[in-house]
Amino acid sequence: MNNTAIEYADFAEYDRRLRCIERHLVAAFSGGLLVGLVGMLISGRGPEWLGHVYEPYAYLALSLVVGVTASGFGWALLTTFLAAVSTLVAALGAGALAGVVAFDVIGGSAAGLNWMLALLVGLGLLAYVTRRDDVWGDLAAGAVGAVLIADVVDRATPGFIDGGQSFWPLPALVIGLLSVALVFVLRRNARARVRALALSAVFAGVFTVCLAAFVAGWIPLAI
Repeated sequence: MNNTAIEYADFAEYDRRLRCIERHLVAAFSGGLLVGLVGMLISGRGPEWLGHVYEPYAYLALSLVVGVTASGFGWALLTTFLAAVSTLVAALGAGALAGVVAFDVIGGSAAGLNWMLALLVGLGLLAYVTRRDDVWGDLAAGAVGAVLIADVVDRATPGFIDGGQSFWPLPALVIGLLSVALVFVLRRNARARVRALALSAVFAGVFTVCLAAFVAGWIPLAI
């Protein structure tokens, strides 16, 4: 009798876990469709800074939420990829209805699209790793913060790859502060938060120096 009760409890837990995974898959797909559709609807409408804030930060926020709520590393990989692809599908569909059919609707170019998809999936995986309470979680949280801060620096600095005047100063400051706040939220104690913020500063600084060297021509890379 006790064995039967234990087996039933195990089965109920397994069934509950499967249902959670199913709901997470549907939510990731639906969220990607919604974010991609809204992105196309506001594209070219309203102030210029709105488009710079929505793309890519709405997509990045979706990837982070999907990754941190996944049931496992494999599921984080699958659901973030699903959310990214559904975002692209929604953007392509909305663009086709408007008479624009192009695969560079996100990222600005074919290379930018590939980079954006890789970044979305990578951030989702990092977000999942931040659930760990050890140094790997701190490292992942620091990497997430560094990616966001480095992107803000790139977009806010004239002459950099994605530099634009409309992104500075208010949008850049808001996104930068939210990136720092995100690192705090992802860690659960003061020591872990300090480590994660320090890692974010180091990673973002190294990336910014390398980006400046590339723009100045000190690093001759063909893109």
